[in-house]
Amino acid sequence: MWQSETASPSGLQRQAPRVLIMEDEFIVALDLSGMTEDLGYVVTGPFATLSEGVLAIQGQRPDAAILDVQLADGDVFPLADELTRMGVPIIFHSGHADSQSLISRYPGACSASKPCSPDLIATYLHQLTASLMPDRATPF
Repeated sequence: MWQSETASPSGLQRQAPRVLIMEDEFIVALDLSGMTEDLGYVVTGPFATLSEGVLAIQGQRPDAAILDVQLADGDVFPLADELTRMGVPIIFHSGHADSQSLISRYPGACSASKPCSPDLIATYLHQLTASLMPDRATPF
């Protein structure tokens, strides 16, 4: 497991990228969180409701987000819109949405239909945060 802080070439400590996880299925949320932490990221969440996610991003901007489309209190789109405005890259992880529609609405996003391989999520995370982790090799 990577440490949450790494030394940069200048010798300064750099915080690992923060990943917001929005998922209302408990077991899936635990799996995503554990996998994301094992890859060396700092997890914000997981949160099951849109309202929790909105509060979370007011406190601190994430570096990336993994979003289920249908949450306990509605669709994630208002949060996805705000994250897009903030320049936060998004991975949609859902069994209830059409990937083409998501990518059309959010051109910079990635989409992984449930169920999917953890390697796919890991690949997307690495691609979306590579500029924040230039000294790290591919995580698998």
